[in-house]
Amino acid sequence: MRKLTYYIACSLDGFIGDPAGDGSAMVSFVDEEFFEFLKSEYPETLPTQGRRALGVDDLENKRFDTIIQGRGSYEVALKEGVTSPYAHLREYVASRTLKESPDPHVEIIADDLVGKVRELKAEEGEFGIYLCGGSQLAGELLDEIDELVIKSYPIVYGSGMPMFGSGSAVTEFTLDDVRTFKNGAVVRTYSRKR
Repeated sequence: MRKLTYYIACSLDGFIGDPAGDGSAMVSFVDEEFFEFLKSEYPETLPTQGRRALGVDDLENKRFDTIIQGRGSYEVALKEGVTSPYAHLREYVASRTLKESPDPHVEIIADDLVGKVRELKAEEGEFGIYLCGGSQLAGELLDEIDELVIKSYPIVYGSGMPMFGSGSAVTEFTLDDVRTFKNGAVVRTYSRKR
């Protein structure tokens, strides 16, 4: 069975963005050391346009071959005119309001999100599924998440968008790995306690 991994950036106080969901303040912490880590350990999480701009479009997938993101996360790319932000992956967008996909490479999941995720997890393959966000989507899929990869940056928002939307039940995970960086970032990996 393939794993669903919620790979997310957050502030020290657990927010993935400000109250409007903007997490761009965390981008400034991606220095050379951290970028090398991302490139070598999680290359498929770098958006296609960014990979091209940085000259690393030839990176091979190491962990994921599929991405699921929420409408809000997808909207960030759409505002820039990018209809397939992760063209190097099979792309799904969970949305009850986006009726038609603006790109043939992107499939919209309008209903039975959990059923679709279970179907994807049941597929054969060595690669997992990257849950990109956002908060509400992660909350809806909490019972399906097998792994958390949390990139914590040394910034405090004070208030904002939490990692999981409201209504989540207490769920335990086991710490598997911690990696620290000179810029103050910490990457923690957890597996679901079953």
